[in-house]
Amino acid sequence: MSENTSARSDVTNLEREGEIAADFLEKLLDIADLDGDIDVEVDGDRASVSIVDSEEGQVPRSLVGSNGKTLDALQELMRLAVQAETGERSRAMLDIAGHRAERRSTLETKGAEAVARVKESGEKVEMEPMSAFERKVVHDVVLAAGLTSESEGTEPNRYVVVLPN
Repeated sequence: MSENTSARSDVTNLEREGEIAADFLEKLLDIADLDGDIDVEVDGDRASVSIVDSEEGQVPRSLVGSNGKTLDALQELMRLAVQAETGERSRAMLDIAGHRAERRSTLETKGAEAVARVKESGEKVEMEPMSAFERKVVHDVVLAAGLTSESEGTEPNRYVVVLPN
């Protein structure tokens, strides 16, 4: 199989994963009698599914929950539904009402601030506890800035430490 054929096959598999996830979430919204439209994209190496405001109304913020805990739980259920259908572990991401996108932006800013503090002081900086998704965002910012970082602690209190060179 050529590299192009393999890449197309990967995208096709991710699109299918996104559609399965979308079907699951649509049924869930219907059962709960909640408003929201479903958007599906392929974002890099994973399916990205979003519940967004519909013409009929807004997505209830209660679906995000305190600190995104309900969103995380719904994402795990969505991934399990995909796995049940495909037989493969899913890494699909779920966003609700732009919560993850907003959080990503905030984390990118906090990561950049931590990088600046490390570069200025030459000392490591420990950040607040974060979910795996959040830590990945910060690790990416740190790497792009030319520094290194690592995760420390145990769940649910794992956090990122930004290290000087």
